[in-house]
Amino acid sequence: MSKASAPADLPTPPLWVLDTNIVLDVFLFADPAAQPLREALAHARIRWISTEPMREELARVLGYPHIAKRMAFYHRSFEDLLRDFDTHTHTVEVAPRAPLRCKDPDDQRFIDLALVHKAGLLSKDHAVLCMAKRMRALGVPYVGTVFT
Repeated sequence: MSKASAPADLPTPPLWVLDTNIVLDVFLFADPAAQPLREALAHARIRWISTEPMREELARVLGYPHIAKRMAFYHRSFEDLLRDFDTHTHTVEVAPRAPLRCKDPDDQRFIDLALVHKAGLLSKDHAVLCMAKRMRALGVPYVGTVFT
């Protein structure tokens, strides 16, 4: 896992949490809307934080038949995508359960991590997006679908 840090004379890049669908947009689907995020990651202008269970979720999702078809279409392997994840993310400890509860338990870990680290959260999941106002009130700087 990447453990790179910013040089001492540079400010620490802002923290971001990316849900699995956003990770797929960036590294598999090459979604044009994800281009600014891809560039920010490539140039270390942001610090993407994740946990080991988030990596495990990505690995599980990559095994879904409809995702495997897309991987073949884009000539990307399971190993390629996990390598992208490992190269660009900074692994942190699993966050304690936050006081906000998500309707989708699979999304809770992203909310917990964003709240604990006061990190921006990128997600396409309605269960997450409908909590944006409450999350911002608790210090999360951005919750949305597009990196700005």
